[in-house]
Amino acid sequence: MCEGTPHNYKFSLPIQEEAKEVIDQNMKSYLTNLECTYCGDTFSADEPHRTCPSCGKVLYPRYDMDAAATGFDRDTLRDRPANMWRYFEMMPIQNHANVVSLGEGFTSLLKTPTLGKEIGANNLYVKDEGTNPTASFKARGLSAAVSKAKELGLTKLTMPTAGNAGGAMASYAASAGMQASVFMPKDAPEANQKEVKYNGARLILVDGLISDAGKLSNEAAEKEGLFDVSTLKEPYRVEGKKTMGYELAEQMNWTLPDVIIYPTGGGTGIVGFWKAFDEMERLGWIGSERPRVFAVQSEGCAPIVRAFQRGDEVAEPWENAHTVAAGLRVPSAIADYLILQVLRESKGGALALSDETIMEWTSRVPPLEGILMCPEGAATAAAAAQLLQDGTLSKDDKIILLNTGSGLKNLDIL
Repeated sequence: MCEGTPHNYKFSLPIQEEAKEVIDQNMKSYLTNLECTYCGDTFSADEPHRTCPSCGKVLYPRYDMDAAATGFDRDTLRDRPANMWRYFEMMPIQNHANVVSLGEGFTSLLKTPTLGKEIGANNLYVKDEGTNPTASFKARGLSAAVSKAKELGLTKLTMPTAGNAGGAMASYAASAGMQASVFMPKDAPEANQKEVKYNGARLILVDGLISDAGKLSNEAAEKEGLFDVSTLKEPYRVEGKKTMGYELAEQMNWTLPDVIIYPTGGGTGIVGFWKAFDEMERLGWIGSERPRVFAVQSEGCAPIVRAFQRGDEVAEPWENAHTVAAGLRVPSAIADYLILQVLRESKGGALALSDETIMEWTSRVPPLEGILMCPEGAATAAAAAQLLQDGTLSKDDKIILLNTGSGLKNLDIL
C-alpha cells in the first residue's frame, strides 16, 4: 500500500452490475448547469453543448455545492468501489445507467525513493496513470465524455487526437455501442493507431499535426452529424480528469502535496486538478492551501512555456511543432488562459526540455523504480531534477510527478 493511503478501503474492482447498484442506492449527482469559464454565461446541462456560444471559451459543469456540502461526506467513500465513479456526486451524469466504465481511476500513488535519491528529493511520488484502461489518463476523460454523450442521446462521435485519447474514445464508444471517428496524425505511435482500429472505430490518418486533424474532425462533424469531443471543446472530459485531484487528496489523507509537475499538451489535467481542489474546499474536505503547479513541454512545442515567460494571458500557436513525445505535440490549447491562470495562482511555473533530455529520462527511470514511463511522464522526472538543481524546489518538498501513460504504448520509439 502506498504511503499516505487510508486503510480499510475497498480496492477490488466491482462487476458492472454491482457498481450500478451502489450508484443507484447511495449516489446522486449535484449537477446544475454549465458555466463559461471566461464570460460567466450559464447554459443548460440537459442538451449538448461544446464551447461557450457567447465567447467561444471553455464551459465547465457546475454543481449545487451548498447542498453537496451537507449531503456528500468524504467518509462515505470508504465503502465505495475503487474507481473514479466513487465521486459520482461531483460527476455530470444524472442517471447511473448511462455510466460507461471500464474500471478507470484510483491509480497508484507510488513513493519513488531511489529516483528521489538520484535527483535530490526526499519526498518524491509518481501518480501512475499508465495502469488505467487503455493505459493512459485519457481513459478518465473519455469515460466521462462518452457517458454524458450517452445520457444526451448522442450516438456518433468524432475527435482529433495525438494518440492516446483516440484509443480511449474508440474503447469507450465500443463499450457504449456508439460510432466513433478518430482523426490522428499519421506519425502517431503505432500502438495508438492499432488501438483505434481494433476497437472498431474509423481511423483517418492526417498528414500534419493534431491541429490539422482538428480541422478535419470539425468538418466531418458538420457534414456527417457527428458530435466532436475534442479536448475542452466539450464540457465533460475535464470532469473525468479532475478525479485525479480527488484521488490525490484522498490517497494523501486529505492533504495536498507541495508540488505537482505535469506534462502539458492540451492541459486538461492541470485545470482538472485545480477544479477538483476548488470543489473539495467548498465541500469542506480540504483547506485553502494549494500545491505549486509546473507545466512541462518540449522545446519543439512549448506555447504555454513561452506565454508564461512573456506574461501573456493566452498562448500563441506554436509554428512547426515537433517532439518525440506525441502527447506534448499540441501547438495550440483552447484552455491556454486557464492553464496559465493555474500556473500563476499556484506560484508555479513552466519549463521546456529537449527531446534528447526527455528520451534520456525515459530510459533512466525504469532501472531505478521499475516504472516504464511514457516519454511525457519521463519529462516530469527530468523537470523535477532541473527544478531541484536550480533551487526552485526544496529537497523536502512533497513532489508529485504525473506519469500520464504506459511506456508500453511507445515501443516504436523506445
